[in-house]
Amino acid sequence: MENTKDRELKLTRLLDAPVELVWEVWASPEHIANWWGPEGFTNTIHHMDFRPGGDWEFTMHGPDGTDYNNKNTFVEVVENRRVVYEHVSTPKHLTTVTFEAQGDKTVLTWHMLFESREQLEQVVKVFKADVGLKQNVERMNQYLINRQ
Repeated sequence: MENTKDRELKLTRLLDAPVELVWEVWASPEHIANWWGPEGFTNTIHHMDFRPGGDWEFTMHGPDGTDYNNKNTFVEVVENRRVVYEHVSTPKHLTTVTFEAQGDKTVLTWHMLFESREQLEQVVKVFKADVGLKQNVERMNQYLINRQ
């Protein structure tokens, strides 16, 4: 099996919400628009067909006024367990998010696999993707806490 560690971003976090609620806020465009992205970003969800083969298009609005258009295709959707999507706009990557129930909490693992080490280095350097991923998950956790 190929070693891909040099082109991966991965984060595991224990969320303060049951898996069904975590899944709900991930699977619904109405919810995901409220927490997606790094601190200070807002979102416009244009289309989200949450099923294998379905497209997800949205624009992230940066705090400086810059818009970031994103297009994804869902590869795998297993309710309350796993979402896999391909980010087909640049920078291309494959993201796998797993949800594991632990009582009334959820272990979330977010794994992003980029096409090359150089591409990963670029998104970390230019877009601070590593920090953004942490902020994204923290924003989701706060959104979950406020929904209970």
